[in-house]
Parts: sequence; C-alpha cells; structure tokens
Amino acid sequence: MHRRSLFALPLLATPALAQAWQPAGTIRVVVPFPAGGTTDILARLYAQRLTETLGVSVVVENRGGGGGSIGADVVAKAAPDGQTLLFHNLTFSTTTAALEFAGRAPHSIERDFAPISLGANVPMMLLVHPSVPANNIRELAAWARTRNPPPFYGSTGPGSTINLIGEVLKRDANFAMEHVPFRGAAPLVQDMLAGRIQFGGDQLSSSLAHIRANTLKPIATLATQRARALPDIPTVREQGFANAELLGWNGFFAPARTPEPALARLHAEVAAAARHPALAARIEELGAEPGGNSAAEFGAAVHAQINAVRPLVRELRMQVE
Repeated sequence: MHRRSLFALPLLATPALAQAWQPAGTIRVVVPFPAGGTTDILARLYAQRLTETLGVSVVVENRGGGGGSIGADVVAKAAPDGQTLLFHNLTFSTTTAALEFAGRAPHSIERDFAPISLGANVPMMLLVHPSVPANNIRELAAWARTRNPPPFYGSTGPGSTINLIGEVLKRDANFAMEHVPFRGAAPLVQDMLAGRIQFGGDQLSSSLAHIRANTLKPIATLATQRARALPDIPTVREQGFANAELLGWNGFFAPARTPEPALARLHAEVAAAARHPALAARIEELGAEPGGNSAAEFGAAVHAQINAVRPLVRELRMQVE
C-alpha cells in the first residue's frame, strides 16, 4: 500500500473547536529515547514551532529505555489534560506487541493513548559497518554464515523494531547474529560507527550524514518504496523479504481521556506546523516527509501496524528483558 494512503496529507481542523482550549502552562513532550536520534530531532523541531504558536513553552524530555516503553508509560499515566504528550515512532507498535506477548504490557496503544497526528514519515534503513563485505541482505547472510562467533546486531531494545526485523531476517535468510540492545538509536549508531556492532538499523534522518560520509553502509529500506534520498537502495520486499517491511513514522499522542477540545487544538497546531514552510523544508532536508494528517487517520494506521506485527512477534516468540 502506498505510504500516503496510510498517512494522508494534512486536513484543516475546525477553527472554533481548535481555539476553545488553551494550555495552562508548559507542555512536556516525552521522547522515549535518548537525545540525538531522529525521533528526538523531529520532536525538538516541532517543539520550537509549537512554542511560538501556542504561546507557552513546549519542552522535550528524553526518557529512554525499554525499547521506548518506559517513556510511553510515563505519558500513559500522566494527567489527561493536554500538558503531557508523547512523540514516538514505529517501535511503539513492535515493543507493545512484544510486551503483550510476554504478558508484561504496562499500557495499550488502543486503550491508553489518544492519537493526535503524524509528525513525519521517516524511512527506516538497514545498515552495516563499511568493513562488512555486503551490499544487500543476501550478501549479509552469506557473510554471517562464515563468522564464528556470529556477528552482532544492535537494536533500540528488546521488542523494538530492529530487534523484530533482525529476528525476521535471521529466520527468513537463515543466518545467525547476536542481539545487542541499546537505549536508543544514537548510542546504537555510535557503536556501529566504531565497528563494535556490525549490523543495525536507524531512521534515515539521523543516519543520512553517516551514509553520505561512507561511515555506514545502507543495504535495504524497510518501507514500501525506496527512500527519495537514497533511490539506489532497494526495499526489503524487492530483496525477497516482505516480512521485514514496515512503514516508518513519528507522531504525537496524548493520554487517553484527554478532552476533545484539547486534542482538537493540539491537532490543529501540529498540522499547521507540518505545513509551515520552514519546518516542512527542514523535515524534508532530513530525508523525511512532513505529517499533519487527522487523528483518526493516524490512529488507524498505527493500529493497523500493531495488528500486523502481533503475529510476527508470536511466531518468533520475541523476548522482552
């Protein structure tokens, strides 16, 4: 399915409803990963613009760990008053499914969160250290089979997107790798750059500079279509691994039971920010596509994704530490 059919272009909010709610003070945007990754970068871009338009400080708070589940749980348990928001990415779906499978889910995407809007579509890239003699997944698998002990692959935590994709590829391409979990993409990439981790994944926005500097090598795109910034890198489906295909996204959520006037105002401001020329241009410079779709469209796409990954998590018996 084409990406825009899931995460549609911005829609106009109803002005009267959107303006009925005013924030009481500083709005906290929880990013469930350390500073420096794509999700953090995008959250800060939006926070700067929202500070200007809402007339209150919008601050980003990094709460990494647990594949994003620790920060998400902070928001799930926050007061539903519009003053605490979550800015998460596609790992929200995979980690939640893995925690459900383990019987340890502290929250539910469907029950405990109200979607606000997509912030950006961001392709997820599969990457290797330049020393790895592989330019695609099959070459990676062939190389890994010659390694004893097996090579390492990094993820942003047990149950995270790259943990799931790593296990899918190990099964479907028949090779071994040892999983090394990190608290976020930024420390994972640092270990990949140092050569301590041979394989991993990152959102294109935060890895593009390393790819252009030839310090990381892309071997596949997880999305349904090739990344515009890297048109020569085939998708996982093109390489014969459709089970590893996942749409990349970053977006805003509020705690469930947040009043509708607050959600409407927050959506209107996020959608307007996504359309703002300077912010949209900055997002596109990062190899991403600005969001701003309706809450219903965003929520439906996220729910469709978690329903798609739940069977994979069960089949692979994903473990959450």
